[in-house]
Formats: sequence, structure tokens, C-alpha cells
Amino acid sequence: MSGKTRREFLKSSSVRLLAATSVGYIPSLASGLALPIGEITSWVTSEKLRFARGDSIRWQSAPGTSREAAISLDPERRFQEILGFGAAFTDASCYMFNQLSPPAREQLFHDLFHPSEMGLNVCRTCIGASDYSTEAYSYDEGEPDPELKRFSIDRDREYILPMLRQARGLNPDLFLFASPWSPPGWMKAGGSTLGGSMRRRYLPNYAQYFLKFLQAYSEAGVPIQAVTPQNEVDTDQDGRMPACIWPQEYEIEFVGRHLGPLLEQSGLSTKIWILDHNYNLWGRAICELDDKVLRKYSNSVAWHGYMGDPEMASRVHEAHPDADMHWTEGGPDYTSSNYQTDWAAWGQIFAGAVRNWCSSVTAWNLALDEQGRPNIGPFPCGGLVTIHSQTREITRSGQYWAFAHFSRMIRRGARRFDSRGILPGVDHVAFENPDGQRVLVVTNSGAARSVVLRLGEMKADVALDNNSVTTLVWS
Repeated sequence: MSGKTRREFLKSSSVRLLAATSVGYIPSLASGLALPIGEITSWVTSEKLRFARGDSIRWQSAPGTSREAAISLDPERRFQEILGFGAAFTDASCYMFNQLSPPAREQLFHDLFHPSEMGLNVCRTCIGASDYSTEAYSYDEGEPDPELKRFSIDRDREYILPMLRQARGLNPDLFLFASPWSPPGWMKAGGSTLGGSMRRRYLPNYAQYFLKFLQAYSEAGVPIQAVTPQNEVDTDQDGRMPACIWPQEYEIEFVGRHLGPLLEQSGLSTKIWILDHNYNLWGRAICELDDKVLRKYSNSVAWHGYMGDPEMASRVHEAHPDADMHWTEGGPDYTSSNYQTDWAAWGQIFAGAVRNWCSSVTAWNLALDEQGRPNIGPFPCGGLVTIHSQTREITRSGQYWAFAHFSRMIRRGARRFDSRGILPGVDHVAFENPDGQRVLVVTNSGAARSVVLRLGEMKADVALDNNSVTTLVWS
């Protein structure tokens, strides 16, 4: 994270409307469009409900046009394929998971990762320490070691690797991507993992560092499917935490001339996602994707939403329509009075990311304690869940309940399809699962109201609770 605090990020995100593509659209449906059959089933999170089964809703015949405010659905107009949803296995999160008794951890992991429950399936892990660690560390600290003779992941064997193996055991389709907050200190100006910038002469050695990490994790039973070269390339966090500035030309050179070729030569299919920073760096993302050498090895952009608007990701899509997008970080503030009830704010944020071409949404820490610890950085983040440091009681955040409305119903391989209609305080995004089932997630950040769904010559009336997220499913 950089610049804006997480609380400011949530507040500013909550007032954004749908992407500009929603304006003035009248659906044009193919004459052969299959009409919906059966009823719409609903699940609701609101002041009194937590992902609870709501009333069934019937489709009604509604030929002709109407001026009523509505969400117009066009399943024939399809967009990106969905990879999934999840959060980060930071050192801090894994430490907290390890504090639970084995039965309690098994129950929590079943809830978080099993496909029959939350089914979280796109998660992040860290290459060395982040700000949410028990200490600052890398896999090769000390005096310069260009040949990486000291390299070791032994520190991760105590509780990080076991937690990753346990999660993947419950969900074999778990997609893991890994990000470094800092190279080893000796590779940087300043000589520390805290702040500073990358030294260009060590780019080839750092590529070898990545390769050793990927090989060691694979040998430990935790293959990694994607990496980002650096978490938040445009800040060193004023030296207050593991961080590293990477100039644009360094990332282009690292991916195109070192890491990409090395992974290819080693036979690894690990994907590389560039940037891993805020929406407002959309111009940098375009320039990096313009580089033909980099594009040979990377065609994916990782976004954070702390600065800028999600529509900025669509600018990158316009310049590079074949590029993949992923939303890779964002979490609640444990000091916020609405930590447990801000599901509508997160529903809006998730919808904004997905409506602007992100194929996955991955939150920040999976778990922290009641004071946002362990934490060696300056930010007051909360976990997707809180594990109390003394009682081990588990509390679920508002972000957790927002995720439930996406991850429980939207399957890997689903396609986003078009949903149109600007309704003040209402955000929506629609999907079709691989089996043909359709899913609409509607977030209402204002007072209770009713909305109309229109699909061809059919309509359905849907009641929305105040401050709610509603998932609607039909065949």
C-alpha cells in the first residue's frame, strides 16, 4: 500500500459509480437467446443476515420497452474469463493460523478453502518478508552473495509451507502467486530490506533468486503458478517496512531479459504479472506492455486500488485487449468501526475491479489478530478474519461476507457478461458459469429499495435491503 490509507481507499471507492461503459445502453439481444427457466434463488448479507438464503424470485413476461429503472442483462455480450477469488498467506497470517489447535484450524480452512464453502482459490504468498511478518527477512541475507550460496527457504518450513499445503489439500485447484516486498538487502541501494531501490547490476542474480524460490517451493510440495517482480514498484514506504523502488526500465529489463528467459530455459510455466501497484500507474502498465521483449514473457497486469479508479485498468485493456488483469491487494482497517459490517463497500470495490477486466480478486491478509498483528509496518490492517491472540476466537470481517457473494457462486472459467443500468448507490456485475448457470451480484450501499432485472422479454422484481450485498442465481 502507498499514499492513501486503507480507510480513505474504502471511503473513496464507495462513491464511485459503474464503469463508463454503462451509460446510455439499450440491450440488443440475439433472437435465439435462451429464456431463463425456473426461479431465481437469492442469498443476502445485510444488517440482520449473513449470506443467508433469501426469497425465491420469479421471472415474468415483459414484452416491449419500459422506462423503469432497471438492470438490463445481455448474456450474449461476454467479457473476461474468471480465475477466482482469495486472499494472502502472509507470514503473519500463517503465524496466526499456526496458533490454532489442529481441529480449529481444520474447521476454519474447510470454511475458507473447500469448494463446498467459500472456495477461495486464488491466493498470494510472499517471497520473503512483507510488512505483515514477525520480522524482516529474505532468503539470502548478509554480505553480498552473487552466487546465492546462502539461499534457503528453511524459515518458511515451520508454518508457512504447512499452511499452504493444508489449504491446497482442501482445494486442489488453489492457484498461488508470489510477490517479494524486497530483494535481499545486499542487492539494493542502502543495503537493507527496508526501503531503498534495486541495483541494476544484480538483476541477473535476482532472476536466479526467483528460480531458486520456485524450485524450492515446488520441491516442498507447493508449486507456485505466477509471480510479480515486486510488490508496489513505485514506493519505498520511506524505509518503514520491507519495500523497494523499481524504475519502469528495470522491470522491463528484468522480465524481458532475465527472469522470463530463465524460467523458459528451466522449463517452468510460471506466469509473470507486472506492476503489482495502483490503478493510477496505468500509463506505466501500457508502456511496459508496449515493449515487445517483455511481452514475450508477460501479458498480465496486477492492480492495487489504493490510488486511482478501476476505470484506469480499462484504459490498459483498450491499448492491449489481450492482456490479463488481476486485482492483487486490498484489506480492511481493524480500527474502523465498521470492520465487521463494511460488506457493501467491498462489494462495490470487487465489482469495480471485475467490471474493469480483472479476472481475479485477491485480498490482503487472510488472518491477523485483534490488533492487526503480527505487523512490522506502519499500517493498521485487519485480516479477512480475526483470530484473537488470547482466546483464539474467530471473527469474520465485512470483507469476508462480501467475498462470500462472489467466491461461493462464481466458478473458475465463468465469463462476465453485460449488465447495464446506472442506479444511485447500486453496483452490479454478472457472470455465466461453465455449466450455464448465471449469477448476478448486486450491492446496495443506500436505503432499502427495489430494482427490476430485464433479460430479453422477461423481467424480475428484486427487493434490496439497505447496506446489503445480494447474489442472484438462475438457469
